[in-house]
Amino acid sequence: MTPGVREHMQEDSRADILSAAATCFMERGYSETSIDGVAHALGATKGRIYHHFRSKADLFAGVFRAGMDMNYAAIAPYRALPGRAAVRWRRMAFAHVVQMIDTKPFQRTVWMGVEMHLRGATTPEQRSVFAELIRYRTDYGNIFREVIVKAREEGDFDFTDVSITNQLMFMTLNSPIFWYAPRVGETRADIEILADRVVTCAWRGLGGKEERNRQ
Repeated sequence: MTPGVREHMQEDSRADILSAAATCFMERGYSETSIDGVAHALGATKGRIYHHFRSKADLFAGVFRAGMDMNYAAIAPYRALPGRAAVRWRRMAFAHVVQMIDTKPFQRTVWMGVEMHLRGATTPEQRSVFAELIRYRTDYGNIFREVIVKAREEGDFDFTDVSITNQLMFMTLNSPIFWYAPRVGETRADIEILADRVVTCAWRGLGGKEERNRQ
């Protein structure tokens, strides 16, 4: 087996573990999830998981980072779009909401990690890792923050406190991780319509002008 093939197989194995773990964390919570449980869900041995992750905390951090990596990748094509910032925001927001739907187990784990951090429910060993992950998430939020401030300067958004507004905006855009469930016969078009409706709610919360909200 060549080194390249071996590396690809290891990457696939790691991705499978992260996916199984994300679902376990979403369904059972952090405290009720175990390496044994993830291995059982994956149909693998604990040794396969320990080959990639030292502990449950390390696995949780891996899922958190993977979820945020997915978010950064989703909005990357739109961050440098020319033209008005409000149009750029809408493209980014739509990509973000679709990501909340498509990768819900990962995004619920990110939310869980934020909650654990805010409650101080982490060990001293975990705190430095969580602090780094929270900074990574904050940097992502600041990308949107800069865009909505620019859109306000251009006269397309109308809000006062940018920090509160950014938080409320993300509460709306992130909301599918709490209420979305696939429906029988649902198509990709249905998901995109749903995402567009969520984005429109956030747009209105930003004071977006109605005549621009479909650009």
